[in-house]
Amino acid sequence: MPDSRPRLLASDLEGVLVPEIWIAFAEKTGIEQLRLTTRDVSDYDQLMQMRLKVLKERNLRLQDIQEVIATISPLSGAVEFVDWVRERVQFVILSDTFNEFAKPLMAKLGYPTIFCHSLEVDGSGSITGYRLRLDQSKRKAISAFRDLQFQTLAMGDSYNDIAMLKMADVGVLFDPPANVVDDHPDFPVVRNYCEAKETVEAWLSERG
Repeated sequence: MPDSRPRLLASDLEGVLVPEIWIAFAEKTGIEQLRLTTRDVSDYDQLMQMRLKVLKERNLRLQDIQEVIATISPLSGAVEFVDWVRERVQFVILSDTFNEFAKPLMAKLGYPTIFCHSLEVDGSGSITGYRLRLDQSKRKAISAFRDLQFQTLAMGDSYNDIAMLKMADVGVLFDPPANVVDDHPDFPVVRNYCEAKETVEAWLSERG
């Protein structure tokens, strides 16, 4: 029997649609530790605690990061890809970034829907912690969409995307590093937006 469920595409943000924010900040500040991302470290809390420690040691504040984010543009072709997807299927971004980082990037992408986390910031503007919207939020979002009778395709590039890719009806790695591919060889890999469009078109053409 054909699968008549409506379809929904969920995408990661950084590394798929925009450059990695922490890498851009590392390049601005010259702090090599901050170049590490979820492509390198699978434990998200361990990664964030390291980042918070570095920010505190260097007396760097939220505004310092936001000033760098203001200079970041979407990856070449990302805006067109998002527009193309939204013309064809429901679309949402599931990200482990923070509301305080994401807002200007969403404006540049045409204001797609994004689910992400929040930062804890003190009166001086220093980042003191972070609040997860929900533990395992990407996986649980896909699970909820499936409970709502959506057929889902999830796309990401890092270790923190693997749980949602496994939960989705179709999971796709977008231009991932070799270590992620080696650790998770079962997922199909696309390297650019043209290949991503071909994968989405094939998925949308399936009758289930």
